[in-house]
Amino acid sequence: MQAAQRKAEFPMPAVDRDWWRGCVIYQIYPRSFQDSNGDGIGDLKGITSRLGYVASLGVDAVWISPFFKSPMKDFGYDVSDYCDVDPMFGTLADFDALVAEAHRLGLKVMIDEVLSHTADVHPWFQESRSSRSNPKADWYVWADAKPDGTPPNNWLSIFGGSAWQWDTRRQQYYLHNFLAEQPDLNFHNPQVQDALLEVTRFWLERGVDGFRLDTINFYFHSQGLEDNPALPPDQRNDQTAPAVNPYNYQDHIYDKSRPENLGFLERFRALLDEYPAAAAVGEVGDSQRGLEVVAAYTQGDRRVHMCYAFDFLAPEKISAPKVRRVLQDFGRAAAEGWSCWAFSNHDVMRHASRWAAGEPDPTAYLKVLSALLMSLRGSVCLYQGEELGLTEANLSFEDLQDPYGIRFWPEFKGRDGCRTPMVWNAAERNGGFSAARPWLPVPPEHLAMAVDRQEGDEASLLEHYRRFLAFRRAHPALAKGDIEFLPSDGDTVAFTRRQGNEQIVCAFNLVSSPATVQLGAGRALQPLGGHGFSSQSGAGAVRLDGYGAWFGRFA
Repeated sequence: MQAAQRKAEFPMPAVDRDWWRGCVIYQIYPRSFQDSNGDGIGDLKGITSRLGYVASLGVDAVWISPFFKSPMKDFGYDVSDYCDVDPMFGTLADFDALVAEAHRLGLKVMIDEVLSHTADVHPWFQESRSSRSNPKADWYVWADAKPDGTPPNNWLSIFGGSAWQWDTRRQQYYLHNFLAEQPDLNFHNPQVQDALLEVTRFWLERGVDGFRLDTINFYFHSQGLEDNPALPPDQRNDQTAPAVNPYNYQDHIYDKSRPENLGFLERFRALLDEYPAAAAVGEVGDSQRGLEVVAAYTQGDRRVHMCYAFDFLAPEKISAPKVRRVLQDFGRAAAEGWSCWAFSNHDVMRHASRWAAGEPDPTAYLKVLSALLMSLRGSVCLYQGEELGLTEANLSFEDLQDPYGIRFWPEFKGRDGCRTPMVWNAAERNGGFSAARPWLPVPPEHLAMAVDRQEGDEASLLEHYRRFLAFRRAHPALAKGDIEFLPSDGDTVAFTRRQGNEQIVCAFNLVSSPATVQLGAGRALQPLGGHGFSSQSGAGAVRLDGYGAWFGRFA
């Protein structure tokens, strides 16, 4: 760790400790946002140059995926130095400039913390693997082979194969829940926890406002190294790993989501509470108990502020019954907790392809989905290009960079399809992302969706996002209020959001044919404007257009 830790020397936004509750976070994947130096890879200066656009959307914060020093085996999620910027992205000074500009524009800055594992070239691991008696010998998860030389247990890596890798120097196996080049840290060692908390403090001192915690439920493993039990076929799902991955065959009760994690999360929260308004959102990858884990991790005010699971990131198409079930299940499991909802991110197929591809009017469908997302109780993550309606890129095998996709091709094509460059100007080379050949190709069909093609067109998806975010900001109940579902049929979903004296009635139609939602016989309804939908209301009922929505009050 670098010794020079300092308070950032630029103005901070007014302190609001509760800013995270109901906030809208815009995720930036640095490699693919904006290239400023012509090497085909996005960088921090490129992000800074485009922050005005992000602020114009009306979001509250940016989440920047990893930009730390890394051998890039997993594109930055394999960290070799937690406290420095990889040269391909710039310098610490570039990061400071980014934070300063974001704060000037009223944006919070959240960064990705990858605490569960490091790169295998990290100095900590190099020392740990050098012997069984060095000072960091127990900083990673080491175990002897079984008498027959096979791995210590049946644990599997999400990226395929055993979660154990043989090391010839120590003549032991080490645990890796992801690539073999990503050894897992041993959180049972208090020194490891202390070191990671110091990393967190380093970035807080540089002025960051919060963190997205990668694979938050993978921090601890069972010290007994028990075999995971088999999961019955009828209980398997592809929420966190593709269906072709045998990782789904196990019930992962020993290798992740361990109760010991709660103590570390309380230490982490205590550190964040030393700063005026620092907040964290955790990524929970658990296909069987995701909402239960989110509930435990966000309970009260002693753990993380919010988490997200994969309920709306999975391949299963969204539906009105699923929305009701997920939100109500979360409400029962985590009455005091707070979730962060997303439909797309850097790890899953874009929902414009996952859900909207077969719809008669995909743009109208995406508009109502975005309005629904931004009306649910919880915070919201938007993924770069989602506001343009970018689809999943159909890449050839030769274009793939993602080791996950290369391993499981062609049944699973990996994550590159959602990571292609942002498109800014349709007429410019590579959509204005870079003058050089980009690290992933820009799909030709994305150019028609570029920012400059949609900006100023009130019928566009981009202007819809801006309009609805402004509407949401004008009605705090949509951000922080309680939720109560109202009776509705078929593919319609209706609920109220209430905060203080403000109550807003929300109704959505998720299909292309019109529908009617009865909100109470004879009850007078007062519509709200400014959201862009034109559905009609009458006595106690609203008539929703195909892919329509209605917002109002009981008069």
